[in-house]
Amino acid sequence: QVQLVESGGGLVQAGGSLRLSCAASGRLSSINVMGWYRQAPGKQRELVATVSSGGSTNYADSVKGRFTISRDNAKNTVYLQMNSLKSEDTAVYLCNVKNMWTDTVAGPLYWGQGTQVTVSS
Repeated sequence: QVQLVESGGGLVQAGGSLRLSCAASGRLSSINVMGWYRQAPGKQRELVATVSSGGSTNYADSVKGRFTISRDNAKNTVYLQMNSLKSEDTAVYLCNVKNMWTDTVAGPLYWGQGTQVTVSS
């Protein structure tokens, strides 16, 4: 089992910045992918960004150039730096981690409880 605890959400004005953190504990495999997703009211959960244990990153088109995902492997923590926030970024942001058995074979997926980000216009 892996436990994830997110922090850093809150209320910010449009154009502002926030930094989310997600600390993982438990049985984290040496090869894994950590990521951030978000879910706005009445909408489906969507990918924001992911980062592998090797450092490869992937971003949703809607956040490219504004958000930066990073990780500290020594602390098993993933970060999401969000700049130039827009009202449409308002959502619950959820952290997840996917353990990988190999580079291509996925194992269990774990989710955090989420943190609210509200951007006022």
